[in-house]
Amino acid sequence: MINLIIALIALLVSFYTFYLVNQQRKTPKPGGDSFSTRPLQLQAYERLVMLTERISLPNLVSRANQPGMNAREMHVLLLETIKQEYEYNATQQIYVSPVSWEAVRNLKEQNMLIINQIAATLPAEATGLDLNKRLLEFIMTQKKGAMHNIVLEALNYEAKKIMK
Repeated sequence: MINLIIALIALLVSFYTFYLVNQQRKTPKPGGDSFSTRPLQLQAYERLVMLTERISLPNLVSRANQPGMNAREMHVLLLETIKQEYEYNATQQIYVSPVSWEAVRNLKEQNMLIINQIAATLPAEATGLDLNKRLLEFIMTQKKGAMHNIVLEALNYEAKKIMK
């Protein structure tokens, strides 16, 4: 009987402690909320910087280059890689500014357009290496600089605003 009473008291104390701990978590602290999204936002910007780097044409061509592929196969591989990278990070848009997300989306669209346009100019017998070479040549002729660098600057600027 005494063991039952002790067990009940221990159970009540546990529930009461659990209740107090949860109340403290819900109570806003002076000067801010009890939950900050800042770490999630910074992590999202980090992921978008990584995405931007991964879908930049020079890095994409370097990673996807596979000897023996024809231009059509390389074309499909490059587009699929961009789509997968983008879709994998699509949830990050809820943590970043609309301007930042739009910049990343525009980079994706621009890179896919460039790949499509350059692939369309190649002869049917072109190799994947030919496509990659033409893509890199195109990037080298960009007067304003590669768009991925502009997107990276925008993402860094937004992230630094959050860190202040």
